[in-house]
Amino acid sequence: MSENCTNELEKRLKERYDELKWLYCELYGDDGQGFDYLCGLMKKYYAERGESLKAIDRVREKNPDWYRSNGIVGMMLYVDNFAGNLKGVIKKIDYFTESGVNYIHFMPLLESPKEHSDGGYAVADFRKVQPELGTMDDLRKLTDLCHKRGISCCLDFVMNHTSDEHAWAKAAREGDVQAKSRYFFFDGWDIPSEYERTVPQVFPTTAPGNFTQLPNGDIVMTTFYPYQWDLNYANPMVFNDMTENLLYLANAGIDVIRLDAVPYIWKELGTPCRNLPQVHNIVRMMRIICETVCPSVLLLGEVVMEPSKVVPYFGTTEKPECHMLYNVTTMASTWNTVATRDVRLLTRQTDKLAELPKNYVFLNYLRCHDDIGWGLDYDWLKEHYMEQIPHKRYLNDYFIGKYPGSVSRGELYNEDQILQDARLCGTTASLCGIEAAVYDEDESALNLAVDADIMLHAYMFTQSGIPVIYSGDEVGQLNDYRYHADINKKFDSRYLHRGKFNWKLAEKRKDPASYQGRIFAALRKLEEIRGANEVFVAQAEFSPVETGSANVLGIFRRYGKQNLLALFNFCEEERSISLGQKLTYTDLMTGEKHREDTVVLPPYGFIWALES
Repeated sequence: MSENCTNELEKRLKERYDELKWLYCELYGDDGQGFDYLCGLMKKYYAERGESLKAIDRVREKNPDWYRSNGIVGMMLYVDNFAGNLKGVIKKIDYFTESGVNYIHFMPLLESPKEHSDGGYAVADFRKVQPELGTMDDLRKLTDLCHKRGISCCLDFVMNHTSDEHAWAKAAREGDVQAKSRYFFFDGWDIPSEYERTVPQVFPTTAPGNFTQLPNGDIVMTTFYPYQWDLNYANPMVFNDMTENLLYLANAGIDVIRLDAVPYIWKELGTPCRNLPQVHNIVRMMRIICETVCPSVLLLGEVVMEPSKVVPYFGTTEKPECHMLYNVTTMASTWNTVATRDVRLLTRQTDKLAELPKNYVFLNYLRCHDDIGWGLDYDWLKEHYMEQIPHKRYLNDYFIGKYPGSVSRGELYNEDQILQDARLCGTTASLCGIEAAVYDEDESALNLAVDADIMLHAYMFTQSGIPVIYSGDEVGQLNDYRYHADINKKFDSRYLHRGKFNWKLAEKRKDPASYQGRIFAALRKLEEIRGANEVFVAQAEFSPVETGSANVLGIFRRYGKQNLLALFNFCEEERSISLGQKLTYTDLMTGEKHREDTVVLPPYGFIWALES
């Protein structure tokens, strides 16, 4: 290691050393040996970090707000569905540029058992790529090429658990005491039964309980599925070794580490084992470690919970934790608005977000690899005569096409007949009605559904943060029902929207008369306009606007000298919105200038009005 590099690392570590040691000792006591081992890991992975990655580190270290830019557009995809394997993705790299995308979330691709992978979230080896997808060298080549194209790469880091086929788990099954200490092992049901009194179940119908009994009689904690063994982060070896895995992935060129299921990682008897204070200590330490070894790397927290539980994972201004979090509540509220045509809940959600510090960065999305869980503000809904259970039933009936007049086509996930609850699956296009219109060969219905699809994306692009498109949504890909015939997938309806990318249909993106072409061109235009106007930066002030219509959402954004009024019609009828006074503005989508006191929105129409 050169002297300059040594000085660079020492300077970063010196600035953070005291806090890192204090946090470590708070969790693990005065374990000098464990902490020294951690510091050694940091030095090792800094020394092994490639010069091209260190160059990126230095650029981003000088501009720590780089990811708050209005020019970042994301896409999430499964490597196998998108292009077969990592080498296939390399061959398709031009498609990202054509799509205007410069942030790619590669869904789980590390080695996991085919029969029990949970979509790749049961990792058997954090240092190997799933064989059919390629090798770590392939991943390094892909990330290097992405960096040369100005594309950042995101990868899931499944930190709560390992597969029961991981080397640690295999050793634990054989009775290795040290390996067993990495998990939660019990020789009887007394303590697990005490845990069950306070710990909620994640999948009460498909994977009831939080523990699994092994053939030899041992009982192990398995919060999610029986083949996913929870790691014991009270053991410093677990934290040290998992941090090493994180740094290994960072050195493979991963720019954004998605901390999967982060609220669950600390377990304590007599608690819900969710969002405990120790979790925040761990995330803060990971932030400090990344800032020291690889400061260009960001932490993305997967916190799929109510807003009061999500925001704390940003940490504080003095002691930040995650750089970014998912805007999951807005996603659910958006689809609620699609079904109800009533924008009040979405307006309330916008108002809540507007109150948060502007340094908070959310990833905004319409759809992702997962289901839609109806985590809505039911206390507020109840005040407006909407009870939780009947309302959830209405939403699910609407989106599976069961409700009269619904054009949506989705499927339920994890339906619980006792609790009368379920989650929802389906692609954006199918939920908007494109699938039904294509099936019925109804051109008028198709045009309306495409307009709804584009309007929803425009709304997503209006939100502060980073917009992320789920691969296939940019060309209106429909549900893929073939999973029903796959023995490894047929019991998981999330595969409905995890279908293979249809490159043949995607060719129609070049045909402006096709619905694929209309959606693709519209999203590209939205991206270009967003990138060209600073009013869309994450730091902009924004607030909801009263429109006088229950169907039209209004948002006002301000940054520098730019003021933007955005209006979105969530119904299939034209709406006329009074501006209260004559307003001179430019319609950013058409480039036309107007001076008027009323805006007429067509069915599922929208406008980005930039004040002149």
